[in-house]
Amino acid sequence: MGRGGARGNRARRRGRGLSVDGFSGLIRDVADFPKPGILFKDVMPMLADGPAFAAAVAAMAAPWRDARLGAVAGVEARGFIFGAAMARELGVGFVPVRKPGKLPGEVHEIAYALEYGSDRLQVQRGALAPGDRVLLVDDVLATGGTLAAAASLLAGLEVELAGGAVLIELAALGGRARWTSASPLLATLRY
Repeated sequence: MGRGGARGNRARRRGRGLSVDGFSGLIRDVADFPKPGILFKDVMPMLADGPAFAAAVAAMAAPWRDARLGAVAGVEARGFIFGAAMARELGVGFVPVRKPGKLPGEVHEIAYALEYGSDRLQVQRGALAPGDRVLLVDDVLATGGTLAAAASLLAGLEVELAGGAVLIELAALGGRARWTSASPLLATLRY
């Protein structure tokens, strides 16, 4: 039987019973990455553990089960991992929010400032319709610039932003202050 057979179903069921403490223990600290002075929260060991990954997605999705969502939008790149998994968990479509040059056809775009420079985010034209109820997902809320830019991009599309969801919030970096939407921003883990 393939990887997604009975064994995969058992792992998925086990993941639903795993506590937040159970999967958060698989997130490791990596000092001085990607540059000196940064303490990086590495989610890859948690992603590699099927039950832990399933539990993390279930925990992130739980508050949104009755939110009448039409889609989940995930921010490049790790936001794709959690956003697509949450969209499946919630039974809705997934829309990627990408860096420039990654989407074919016409796109909606927003430019935003970084600590040193600027960047842009794009959504494919027609992926969302005005009035769609959308949940915005990323892996980590740090300084908040990318998530705030993605929220502004969605607002420009006249969708209804149901809220934001992140696995990890690095509270000391103050990113929550940049979330200006009246909709909730929920973090499963706070450090």
